[in-house]
Amino acid sequence: MNKKRWLALLVAAGLFFASIGFQFMSSMLTADFENMFSIPEEDGIAEKVVDKGSNMNKIAVLHVNGVIQDTTPSSLINTTSYNHSRFLKKLEKAGEDESVKGIVLQVNTPGGGVVESAEIHDKIVEIKEEYEKPVYVSMGNTAASGGYYISAPSDKIVAHKATLTGSIGVIMESINFSELADQLGIDFNTIKSGEHKDILSSYRDMTDEEREILQTMIDDMYDDFVQVIVDGRGLSEDRVRELGDGRVYTGSQAQEAGLVDEIGTLDDTIAMMEEDYELGNAQVIEYNQGMPFNQLLGGTVQSMLGAEFKIPGITELLRQENAPRAMYLYSR
Repeated sequence: MNKKRWLALLVAAGLFFASIGFQFMSSMLTADFENMFSIPEEDGIAEKVVDKGSNMNKIAVLHVNGVIQDTTPSSLINTTSYNHSRFLKKLEKAGEDESVKGIVLQVNTPGGGVVESAEIHDKIVEIKEEYEKPVYVSMGNTAASGGYYISAPSDKIVAHKATLTGSIGVIMESINFSELADQLGIDFNTIKSGEHKDILSSYRDMTDEEREILQTMIDDMYDDFVQVIVDGRGLSEDRVRELGDGRVYTGSQAQEAGLVDEIGTLDDTIAMMEEDYELGNAQVIEYNQGMPFNQLLGGTVQSMLGAEFKIPGITELLRQENAPRAMYLYSR
């Protein structure tokens, strides 16, 4: 490579890093540092007042955005929006805080892990029973599968008429590229302790017995999903199974089917809770937990490279898992 090419390469690299620096500084200048880094509580969770009112009469709004999955990214460039352990802490805080009289979950998720969805569901049930606080759900663009699972135990579900919800069911997927490997002359050597140790392997076809084993597992999880809706919505099991064939519904269709109570926005949901529970002059709050440097940097890089830019191992968290897993997930 001659000197001119080296010089051009260095100039291009310099411009690239200068652009990152410019975007980062712009993010720093426009960032809400008070809410990002103020941590007045011992648990590291700070309150942000959204609508002023009595500080002894609060409505806490908690957001569920992104795939519900307990994944802790270790990369420097972190763009993930959902943190499972952090969300459970916020939910617990809202339950324990005596000044919080009601909780609104703003749900915008296609669902996620079976276990993670169940943990959120159980925490909502616990808050309702132990602290006797109302929990309402405001559905965003998507509140499907696991998103509906966590909504089911709430006292009222409000959706936009164009919300995609439903997708009641369980899915487990794997890729089989054994034929491609054969064409390429690639052999896979597997040493296993039992016949089914490599069940759902991508390197061979699934047997009928293995399919039956996995289907039994999926059916058990689906039965749990159905029971959650029966208990939460007061629908008959037959009706839930009729609705729960995996299809998605718009908010309007879901209301007609009895899966949703009202059509409205987040503001409408808050207003409904204020009226239903006589919470006049309520202070509406959200919980913040300082944005880490890696998340800020990740947002800077992603904003610079565009919304469609994918960072391997950070976005598309579901797809990075090596082992197939059962999911309450609406996947397209």
